[in-house]
Amino acid sequence: MTQNELLAQVKEKANLWLSESFDKQTRKEVKELMDNNETELIERFYRDLEFGTGGLRGIMGAGTNRMNKYTVGMATQGLSNYLKKNFTSIPQIKVAIAHDSRNNSRLFAETAAKIFSANGFKVYLFDDLRPTPELSFAIRYFGCQSGIVITASHNPKEYNGYKVYWEDGGQIILPHDKNIINEVQKIKNISEVKFNGPAENIESVGKEIDEIYTDKIKTLSLSPDVIKRNSDLKIVYTPIHGTGVKLAPLVLKKFGFNNVIHVPEQDVADGNFPTVHSPNPEESAALSLAIKKAEDTNADIVMGTDPDADRVGIVVKDHSGKYIILNGNQAAVLLIYYLLSKWSENGKIQGKEYIVKTIVTTELLTDIADKYKVKHYHVLTGFKYIADIIQKNEGKKTFIGGGEESYGYLAGDFVRDKDAIMSCALLAETAAWAKDQNKSLFDVLLDIYVEFAFYKERLISVVKKGKEGSEEIQKMMENFRNNPPESINHSKVTQILDYLSQTALDPKSGKTEKISLPKSNVLQFITEDGSKISIRPSGTEPKIKFYFSVKDTLKNKSEYEKTDKLLDKKIDAIIKDLIG
Repeated sequence: MTQNELLAQVKEKANLWLSESFDKQTRKEVKELMDNNETELIERFYRDLEFGTGGLRGIMGAGTNRMNKYTVGMATQGLSNYLKKNFTSIPQIKVAIAHDSRNNSRLFAETAAKIFSANGFKVYLFDDLRPTPELSFAIRYFGCQSGIVITASHNPKEYNGYKVYWEDGGQIILPHDKNIINEVQKIKNISEVKFNGPAENIESVGKEIDEIYTDKIKTLSLSPDVIKRNSDLKIVYTPIHGTGVKLAPLVLKKFGFNNVIHVPEQDVADGNFPTVHSPNPEESAALSLAIKKAEDTNADIVMGTDPDADRVGIVVKDHSGKYIILNGNQAAVLLIYYLLSKWSENGKIQGKEYIVKTIVTTELLTDIADKYKVKHYHVLTGFKYIADIIQKNEGKKTFIGGGEESYGYLAGDFVRDKDAIMSCALLAETAAWAKDQNKSLFDVLLDIYVEFAFYKERLISVVKKGKEGSEEIQKMMENFRNNPPESINHSKVTQILDYLSQTALDPKSGKTEKISLPKSNVLQFITEDGSKISIRPSGTEPKIKFYFSVKDTLKNKSEYEKTDKLLDKKIDAIIKDLIG
């Protein structure tokens, strides 16, 4: 298609948004683009914002390729149509809705509530911003068939999103994700959306659910005696302008911690995230104010949750007293090690327990599970696949905990998504447990490395925005798939795992085995020296991600810095060899 043909197609679509079906502000915004900015017009209308396998996520604004009340409306109507087809025997379908602090989140939540109501559904709408994991909890608590949360997680302020959950409290997976996508794609005209449902179908829910949810989290505590002895543990906590502002401090208090130190500037719920460039706890800049507060107060641990409070970043002191940010793998290792240690110590491991990790998360979790004779599952990237394992094992096996490298963790089975509120409490308990042994969390981490192996991971994200960027990412994946490396950093590739073709290849023998996981556009290269490199396009952002994992023995703690530098150099060499 030529540029002129594309522009003509885009203008035809944009003209529809000048009709009376759209509000005055939207019509004005589209008209200005048509008159003054054809490049931006193309970006907003060259495609429809894709309802992906988890829902919607995109930049806010007018247009078919943007998050706005009309794209939200069409998604909600498509979801409603699918729910009506799927739950024909239920007298009244029930859905729950939550939202974060982002700009327009309340508008989108109320828009969806009215549409569900117009379709005859009972709607439980939270009265104000709430964490994503509480939405997961509420779905099962109210006996809902579905639920949505309006959030773009840790994305910059320009973004918003729409995540869809099923009746088990987990995000949608096959076959529901594809079936819902089909129903959404059938909505061709905004006139098909039922925007104005009766208020009597919508029930506002509030702090009563907060109490039930946080009380349930309290039941996960494994060391109440340890917390009593260390109740003054200094915890700096920041919600980074998001939904954790009330519930994280509340659950820490319920666990018995009475020395939670706030970052007042970031306790303000604000979708502009005024104190940070991006509200992502994976980025050190997002935690800089909290770290400064920790330095001023000599805190034991720092915690920062993202806007919808499903991810948490953790900061601890190293041996020199410097505050360092743990990566998601390290925090997951500490949490799972603590949980399995205490379950074993308390005689709770009976042979039916298990943990779950994603395929790009550290293999150190596997080593720890093997020590305690606890089964481990490996799933595709995305917590919805961890939720699926929990659902399939319900009533048969006991889920202890799970995690993914992108700062998401879970314990217990009453929430079916990563839960930063719960994780704050359990990681604080882990810190208290360490302190009770005159150790820091950093000490415990080094103990783990000495016992098992020093695993070092790094993630690189290459951003490719817009239509051209999307095409470039696709070409990169095709090249790695069609021309895989024979060796990486002078170490032979011994296994190539292609989750799209669901095959594991041994390059030396040419033999292949089937991968028993759903199809996904992910490649993994395993080398002779135990390195693991994973490549996948992001499902929610315009980027391609490279995950690097290397390991070595750590003979004793005194060799940590030396070994750490060697592993860093090894990753640098792999990156240079693989992507230049």
